[in-house]
Amino acid sequence: MKTNIEPAEGKLGILIPGLGAVATTLIAGVEAVRKGISQPFGSVTQMGTIRLGKRTENRRPKIKDFVPLANLNDIVFGGWDVFEDNVYEAASKAKVLEKDLLFSIKKELEAVVPMKAAFDKNYAKNLTGTHVKTGTRYELAQAVIEDIKNFKAKNNCDRIVLVWCGSTEIYYEASEVHSTLEKFEQGLREDNKLISPSMIYAYAALIQGIPFANGAPNLTVDIPAMIELAKLTQTPIAGKDFKTGQTLMKTILAPGLAARALGVNGWFSDNILGNRDGLVLDDPDNFKTKEVSKLGVLEDIFKPEDNPELYGNIYHKIRINYYPPHGDNKESWDNIDIFGWLGYKMQIKINFLCRDSILAAPIALDLALFSDMAKRANLSGIQEWLSFYLKSPQTAPGLPAENDIFKQLIKLENTLRHLMGEDLITHLGLDYYEELAEAK
Repeated sequence: MKTNIEPAEGKLGILIPGLGAVATTLIAGVEAVRKGISQPFGSVTQMGTIRLGKRTENRRPKIKDFVPLANLNDIVFGGWDVFEDNVYEAASKAKVLEKDLLFSIKKELEAVVPMKAAFDKNYAKNLTGTHVKTGTRYELAQAVIEDIKNFKAKNNCDRIVLVWCGSTEIYYEASEVHSTLEKFEQGLREDNKLISPSMIYAYAALIQGIPFANGAPNLTVDIPAMIELAKLTQTPIAGKDFKTGQTLMKTILAPGLAARALGVNGWFSDNILGNRDGLVLDDPDNFKTKEVSKLGVLEDIFKPEDNPELYGNIYHKIRINYYPPHGDNKESWDNIDIFGWLGYKMQIKINFLCRDSILAAPIALDLALFSDMAKRANLSGIQEWLSFYLKSPQTAPGLPAENDIFKQLIKLENTLRHLMGEDLITHLGLDYYEELAEAK
C-alpha cells in the first residue's frame, strides 16, 4: 500500500552549520541549476532513475518524478559559520568553482550571510573562529533554536532540514551525558564540555522535529540521547560522514572482490587534501575521528570473522596529509594486495584525483531532500536506507552495518518503492522463465 506522504508544498529551508567549501559548492550549484547554467550531475535525486515493476514493463522514471521531493526552485539556503564571509566570498576563497560561474550567481550567493556559529575551539584546534556565539552549552542551544525559528519566519519556509557541513571534531566516545535525553539536557544546563558543537545543532533541530543529516564523522546523533529525541519528535536521522572519494572507491571495489571470493592481505590508503577540512584533520585528535569512520568500511564488507581464510589477516592502513597547494582537489592512492586461485598474489593500484566538494555537494542535497520527504512520510528515528550516502551507516542497536554500496542502493530504491506502493524488486527473475516454460 502506498504510504501517505504529505506533499512538498511551499518552501524548504536548508540550514547548514559550516558554510565552507562543501556548503558553498552546494549552494552555488543549486543556484546555477536554477538559472539553467548547468545540470545537477552526481545528484541521485535529480539525475537518477528507478526501475518499477518487471523489466518487460520498461518503467524507469527519474526519482524526482517518482517520489514527492521538494523542487529545487523552492529551496532557501542559510547557515552558520565561524567566519563572517557571505557565501560568495567563502566560495571565492574555497576556489572550488570557477570565478566566471561564481560571478554569474554573485547576487544570489551574497544574499546568504552566515549566522554566528556555536563553536568550541577544543573540538577543532586548528580553526580560530572569529564569528561565534558566546555562552553556556544551554545558551548556545537556545540561540541556535531561535536562529532556526527566525530564519523560517523571515524566509516564509514551510519546512526546515539541517545538514552538517562543518569540520571534523576531535575523537570522543559516548559517555554518561550522552546516555539519555534527560542526562543530555541536564548536561546542556551544566555546560558539560563533553557535549560537542555538532550535538548542539542536532539537539536544536531534533527538539523542533527538524531532520538532521551529518556530513562529518562526528559522533553527533549516534548517541542514545539523540536517538531517543528523534523518536520522541518523530524526526529522521541518518548516520554520519559523506561518502565521497577514497571510501566511495572502497565500497565499490571491495564488494566485487568479496563477491568473487578473492582474498585481501593488505589495503594501504593515502590522501592529500588542502582545504579547511585538511587543515582541521592535520590535528591528530581530529584525524582519529576520520580514521575510525574510514577503517570500519572494509571490515563490514569483508567480514573477516566469517571469511578468515580470505580476510582474517588483512592489514588496513589509512593516512591523510594536509597539503595546501592542492586545495579542494583531494588526491588518494590505494595499494591493494590480493590473492586468488591457489594463493597466487596480485595487486591493484588506484590513483583517484577527485574534487572533494564536487563529490560531497550532491550528497548533501540528496540527504536534505530525502530527509525532508522522510519527515513528511512520518518516518522517524534512524533511516538506514540513507546509508548509501554515508561512510558510517547508523543502524538499530545490535544490528551490523551494511557498507556494500550496491546493497545500500537496493535498500534505498526498495524503500522508495515501498513508500509509493510499488512492488519490491529482488532481481530473482525466475518468473520470466517460468512464464516462457508455461507458454511452451
